[in-house]
Amino acid sequence: MLGGRAAGGATAAVVFLGQVAAFSVHADTMESALLRAYQSNPQLNAQRALVRATDENVPQALAGYRPKVTATLSGGYQYTDEIVIGATGARSAVGPQSPHAAGITATQTLYNGNQTANKTRAAESQVFGARESLRLMEQSVLLSAATIYMDYLRDAAILEVQRSNTRVLELTLKQTRDRYSAGLVTPTDVAQSEAQLAAGKTQELSAEATLTTTRANFRRIIGNEPSNLQPASPVDRYLPATVRDATNLALVENPNVTAAMYGIDVSFLTVKINEGALLPTVSLQATVQKGWQQTIAQVKSFSASATAQATVPVYQGGAEYALIRQSKETLEQQRLTLEQVRDQARADLVTAWGQLLAGKAQVKAAQSQVDASEIAYLGTTKEAQVGQRTVIDILNAQQTLVNARVALVTAQHDRVVASYAVLNAIGRLSPQVLHLPTTTYDPSVHYQQVRDKWVGVRTPDGR
Repeated sequence: MLGGRAAGGATAAVVFLGQVAAFSVHADTMESALLRAYQSNPQLNAQRALVRATDENVPQALAGYRPKVTATLSGGYQYTDEIVIGATGARSAVGPQSPHAAGITATQTLYNGNQTANKTRAAESQVFGARESLRLMEQSVLLSAATIYMDYLRDAAILEVQRSNTRVLELTLKQTRDRYSAGLVTPTDVAQSEAQLAAGKTQELSAEATLTTTRANFRRIIGNEPSNLQPASPVDRYLPATVRDATNLALVENPNVTAAMYGIDVSFLTVKINEGALLPTVSLQATVQKGWQQTIAQVKSFSASATAQATVPVYQGGAEYALIRQSKETLEQQRLTLEQVRDQARADLVTAWGQLLAGKAQVKAAQSQVDASEIAYLGTTKEAQVGQRTVIDILNAQQTLVNARVALVTAQHDRVVASYAVLNAIGRLSPQVLHLPTTTYDPSVHYQQVRDKWVGVRTPDGR
């Protein structure tokens, strides 16, 4: 009976040590863990920086609409010794001089085959695509955070189950030795108890090693050491009612799909940009220049000019034609990639949905298995006391109970993670949908700050 009471003490480990965490004032929650990951995960912050860098493609493209101004300064030393023969005879000009000049040239492109307009539109599509990649990274980080949170709860609960199992096996070994001393069991029974205890300690050490690894990954993804984690619940309330509705949403809102759509836009505009290279370019150039002591006879000079120039490409060796054909093939590749991404998004959603349904059933089955195993273990220990069961029967029943509790903990873990995986496959695993209490990162703020900036080397945050 002592063995039965000790085995019952492991029940608190099931359901992710929920009873212990519920009474902790400083207990951590899934919501706070996701919040920290969203705010401070370095991989996510690096992706945000990449989006800000992509924003700068737009003002670079818009530069094609703006004039280009250059200033030139020149100066030096010159010695002249010349004889000029004219109508009045020969004249000599001898002496040193220091010619110098200053000038400004402004060039404005009036037409370049719509290349500037198409480059601007392509840059904007790149920005939108980068934002979708950022949304994909946000979802990936949040899913990883939710998964590692549940991993720690699972591994901590499994460790507690294994520790409880070791205590029960130690008590069973003590009882077996006492019965052996009384002549009620054989040395074989004692050896079996010793072997099972050694196996139980091995499982406990393995569970400790697993929990140590999980703790390190928790720190890496979420940013702090886990402490008194509260149990977490699934996010089924944010999911569509049917797999068909979920699939339809995934084909529209999954960031992989939307990013691939913007990739098609960029490829299409690249074709237009390359075709624009075959069209004429018209530009206007204005120059103002002033010089001093350009010659001995010329003290200073001033000139100003304004010219319009049209350049018509005739033949450039054929490279431009090859570039157009190449960009058309790239466009076709992007269209086929979109179909592949849609198929993958559909497959991922159906897989995650199936895992969610299986997880729900597994939790119920595992709970029934635990209940039945507890009854079987208690019955076996009672029957062993009256000689109807052997020591090996008790050990087998104890191991079956431990396996059932581990299966229940694992099923509860998989159930919660699967709900987050479905939300991720749809494309709605975001702070807004989860109602995390934080200001969400808005990439359009930086975009508006730099889009129409003509000059300046400092970033909007002062770097």
